[in-house]
Amino acid sequence: MSAFYDRMAATALRLIARFGSEQTLSDVTAGVYDDVAGEWTTPPGDIEQPAQLILLDYTLQESGLMYAEGSQIKKGDKKIIIAAKDLAWPPALTTKVDVNGVLWQIVNIKEASPDASTPLVYFCQGRK
Repeated sequence: MSAFYDRMAATALRLIARFGSEQTLSDVTAGVYDDVAGEWTTPPGDIEQPAQLILLDYTLQESGLMYAEGSQIKKGDKKIIIAAKDLAWPPALTTKVDVNGVLWQIVNIKEASPDASTPLVYFCQGRK
């Protein structure tokens, strides 16, 4: 990562930390099964990681538009902006976000990656 993107990632993290909060991302790993040995080499399991994020309501204009192909914003959905810096793994459509005890299922993800290889933030659509 170049110095420019390092600074951009640090700025995104600083702003999200200032106006958001640290919450928990959780997911389930598929595990790895060895067909020859007939056993799990890595069993499936739950994983968690802390993440700096902001939980926002969609604007009236956004809520009337398609957020992404095949996925429409529904009443009650929230915009979740997650800082990419320091994440052990990126959010996926199987990821749940625990925000102060309320679980949000990620139903859509857009990655902000100005250099096409280094994500700065993830714009997620969360649904209860």
